[in-house]
Amino acid sequence: MMNCDHKSATMYTTKNWFTVVLLLCLAAGARAQQSVQFSQYIFNGLSVNPAYAGYKDVLHLNASYRMQWAGIEGAPRTGSVSLDGPLRRANKDANVGLGIQAMMDNLGPQSAISIYASYAYRIRLDDEDTRRLCLGLGVGATQYGLNGKDFIYLDNGDRIIPDGSAKATAPDARVGIYYYSPSLYIGVSVLDLFSKYSSTGYKWRGYTYESIRRKQHLYLTAGYMFAVNDQISIKPSFMLKDDFAGPTAIDATLMMHIDQLLWIGGSYRTSMQLWNKKKTAETTVTLDKANAASAILQYYISPKYRIGYSYDYMMNKMSGIQSGSHEISIGILFNSKLFSTSNPRYF
Repeated sequence: MMNCDHKSATMYTTKNWFTVVLLLCLAAGARAQQSVQFSQYIFNGLSVNPAYAGYKDVLHLNASYRMQWAGIEGAPRTGSVSLDGPLRRANKDANVGLGIQAMMDNLGPQSAISIYASYAYRIRLDDEDTRRLCLGLGVGATQYGLNGKDFIYLDNGDRIIPDGSAKATAPDARVGIYYYSPSLYIGVSVLDLFSKYSSTGYKWRGYTYESIRRKQHLYLTAGYMFAVNDQISIKPSFMLKDDFAGPTAIDATLMMHIDQLLWIGGSYRTSMQLWNKKKTAETTVTLDKANAASAILQYYISPKYRIGYSYDYMMNKMSGIQSGSHEISIGILFNSKLFSTSNPRYF
């Protein structure tokens, strides 16, 4: 996101695009872009934690596309593809998980294209291999872009706006810890580790654009699976996301698993101030605590193929100017000589 000051106020495209920028500036509460979040993250933990790599014990492909705030021109559009699995060697446990993730995120004239490789060391905690503690590291890079052709000059020759596309590539890293058993998982991770320490390259004619870079975020995730009967199981889960500056975001999700074929449920997203943070003019904006409610559906076409859809309904001041957010995902499990599984993975 661009700085919400006199510099960014001198340029716009359309009324709808300007509305997006203004609302995002208010909602972020800080001079940096927020990390991408999918409503269906519970089916692809690699998107928020590198230690998740290899968890499903097979080669796992996941693809997601999110269209946020339908009906608003320039609203966020995000696509992601990831592939992960355990690295098996002859007569040895799969103590290493590997993963790769590519993501494209567009917001009006802003873009971010990133790729990360993840490594997880998976420590076996019992003889049955039902519990593991995983330590993960992800390394990669993001190319941030700002397309000046998408802006309209308020003043002819405005030097703040790039003539074409201004781009900067930044290396980055992420770390995480992930524990799982057949009925429980807990994860802690930090994404965009280096964003706090460098803004080199985010300049155009002396004007800085470092705020298009994502902020460092802490994630805490947990979930529990329990059986109601032979056909129905319930999985409550939550995710806490914090950028160390603005309000803390919390997702509470409840899913029902029916006959090994269908996941159906929903989530509620809100924000709150959980602890005292350094107050600035940017973090004193009053926000609606209620953010969004999501309906989530996941269907298994077969044991290897999954397709999902979610719809987010905004519950704040944006509810009247957009038509909600749509997200689709697919998941594919591959078996091969290197990847196999004997236990179902519900997380």
